[in-house]
Amino acid sequence: MSSSASSALRRFSLLNPPRSSLPARRSSPLSASSFSPPYAAPLSSSPLSKPRVAFQSFLRMDVRRLLNLLALFLFFGTGGSIASNKGLVEQLRQYGVIRSDKVAEVMQTIDRALFVPHGNPPYVDSPMPIGYNATISAPHMHATCLELLKDNLQPGMRALDVGSGTGYLTACFAMMVGPQGRAVGIEHIPELVAASIENIKRSAAAQLLKDGSLSIHVADGRYGWPEAAPYDAIHVGAAAPEIPQALLDQLKPGGRMVIPVGNIFQDLQVIDKNPDGSINVRSETSVRYVPLTSRAAQLQNY
Repeated sequence: MSSSASSALRRFSLLNPPRSSLPARRSSPLSASSFSPPYAAPLSSSPLSKPRVAFQSFLRMDVRRLLNLLALFLFFGTGGSIASNKGLVEQLRQYGVIRSDKVAEVMQTIDRALFVPHGNPPYVDSPMPIGYNATISAPHMHATCLELLKDNLQPGMRALDVGSGTGYLTACFAMMVGPQGRAVGIEHIPELVAASIENIKRSAAAQLLKDGSLSIHVADGRYGWPEAAPYDAIHVGAAAPEIPQALLDQLKPGGRMVIPVGNIFQDLQVIDKNPDGSINVRSETSVRYVPLTSRAAQLQNY
């Protein structure tokens, strides 16, 4: 890393406030039966209401996380490079994206290089195209989602990965829930499903695939995979205009779903289902994902 990049990273480190000084995020209880999606009703008559909502969400972003991500972007943008999966995990941990031993362990165990298309640098913190107008998310987003879901990925639990793509995050889920649990990936592009299965066969999760506790299926992610429901954890890897009711129905009481919601402006939303079936929703951060849509729409102009 250049001296200027090192100096800038030190400045970012000095700017990071202690987590205890940050304001707590708010959550809102909603009834699952009467759930209305974000932006269903305008907050004002102004045509700028949606951009304003998105900007306000951005301002509520965890300041420490934002500064750490800026430091990561600066590192890669000034010629920084990482030569190993272990180095990538250490980098994400150094800048506070990975906060737990559990997430660090699973991301070290499942080598990202096995899931990135040949010819692409596997350990760069950036999303990458995988064909069919789909992408594999950046490592910092995988780490963020694993941190948000880790308490719902205990051994023996059930996890659903919607839009499983190359199979990377599904493999991580399978390692965390173990052979007594169940990890299901669904992807509506058959070619990606076939490729992801081959990726997993080369990974540390190969035995779980063979034993059947890990499976990948061709299916429309908007409707989930009811055969293995209910799920303790649901991850959605594409942005929905609103939270699909089928996924809410398949979320177990006590379970958690992480899903990007929005069109032009998107928030990564965290949905917790209470024992009585009501849900709490909060926005974690502003994001940019490919849309959760039909197979035909995704392949249009491909």
